[in-house]
Amino acid sequence: MTVPLVEMRAITKRFSGVTANKNVDFSIESGEVHALLGENGAGKSTLMNVLYGLYRPDEGEVFVSEHGRLTRRTFRSPSGAIAAGIGMVHQHFMLAYTQTVWENMILGMKDTPFILPRKKIMDKTAEISERYGLHIDPAALVWQLSIGEQQRVALLQMLYRSARVLILDEPTAVLTPQESARLFQTIRRMTAEGHGVVFISHKMHEVMNETHRVTVLRRGENVKTVKTGETTEEALAEMMVGQKIPLNFYREPLNAEEPADRPVIEVKDLRVAGDRGFEMVKGLSFSLCRNEILGVAGVAGNGQRELCEALVGLRPAASGSIRVNGKDMTGASPRSFINNGVRYIPADRKGVGMVSDMDVRGNSILRRYWSKPVARGVFIDGRKSDALTKRIVDDFVVSTPSIRTPVKNLSGGNMQKLLMGRELSDEPRAVIVMHPTWGLDVAATRYVRERLLERRENGAAILLLSEDLDELVALSDRLAVIFKGEFMGVIDNPESAPIEKIGLMMAGEKTVFTAPHHCPL
Repeated sequence: MTVPLVEMRAITKRFSGVTANKNVDFSIESGEVHALLGENGAGKSTLMNVLYGLYRPDEGEVFVSEHGRLTRRTFRSPSGAIAAGIGMVHQHFMLAYTQTVWENMILGMKDTPFILPRKKIMDKTAEISERYGLHIDPAALVWQLSIGEQQRVALLQMLYRSARVLILDEPTAVLTPQESARLFQTIRRMTAEGHGVVFISHKMHEVMNETHRVTVLRRGENVKTVKTGETTEEALAEMMVGQKIPLNFYREPLNAEEPADRPVIEVKDLRVAGDRGFEMVKGLSFSLCRNEILGVAGVAGNGQRELCEALVGLRPAASGSIRVNGKDMTGASPRSFINNGVRYIPADRKGVGMVSDMDVRGNSILRRYWSKPVARGVFIDGRKSDALTKRIVDDFVVSTPSIRTPVKNLSGGNMQKLLMGRELSDEPRAVIVMHPTWGLDVAATRYVRERLLERRENGAAILLLSEDLDELVALSDRLAVIFKGEFMGVIDNPESAPIEKIGLMMAGEKTVFTAPHHCPL
């Protein structure tokens, strides 16, 4: 009988009376990729933080293989876990961005000499890089590297420290398809040498294609551990949420024979500066039409947020124009955009979309407190506000104890439903939405996507920005790809486009820019 690299037995972890993990068993075998699945808040991160030494379990034990035998270990910090051969690559990389690649290899390591052996460290870094296909220049500054290259540095850092078990938290969330393919090649090389990999992801096709076993957590407890080849995406989704969830949905095709009278939003030569004064949107021109979803794909930090904020009046345009229903709105206030039927669902629902300390009712009327029926002169009409809030809560199935409950007490899924209810309940003309399903479970994700398609079919023009390429391909009628503030091209039928082509565009390769055939300028 083979001894696992790591075995966690009956792990229980509590926070202020809340049980995050309850009697959880988990093991990692040599040469396997073991997926860890569960809804947002199911206890995945807590369990891995226990393994990595960030938390200490209240109950249960952690065993690590040493010389072919399991030895009980207690980790007081990540340095203890790393010394035992356990490494973790977080979704947001823990790197020193102003340092070089080789300097990042030794950060925090004990017994580092006063005069650093630069050549020795660089040679070892280059050797590991070549061995696992993580090609990177050891002398490069981390901040100058792409997101995919920074992830390679994070992986190299763990391998440099002789990690036998690697925990990868949403490793492909910010990668192009080509970068994801290279990552999986590296993982296969690692497992072929006997490493064990814990793979945390919400992308079901990656779990099905790249893992050997899957453990599903629900509400902090083990549901089941299964061999990947003996299950299905639908079965895993059911384990995660406790009921059957259809994973596919139907998107009504556009009727190209019935063109709209004019675009809802027209953007010409738009240029927008970022927070540091650098130009983040560089001369974009496009139109957004009724009854369509225009998706925008791209790695984070390529001007997506600045574009959205300019389109709703939250950020000034340096030059160019924005027209809404034929009216020039360049430089207009957010309220003017709202009054002209433009709605915004930001990526940061807690910090930007909602006022966390305000209750459900207060957040529901944020966009309407100055007009009827909510406003009654300079006062707020309490009865009308209550009625509006209850309608949003009912229509968008928001689970809340009452409309007086502070929004910060809601789950991420219910907070997102409330935000969407506020922005979509009055039949908007245009919707700008960023990362609408980020951090949501399978059921909430499906609900949000269905509501967006519903508004599209009711005539809304939707600009959808997401880092989930599968989501963009499934929902978009047209797909634009943004790189360094410019569109590399627009694809008319995203579902028919080779994923490799989209990936090359995300990395900066331009293709033919196609105009919308059903929405004449």
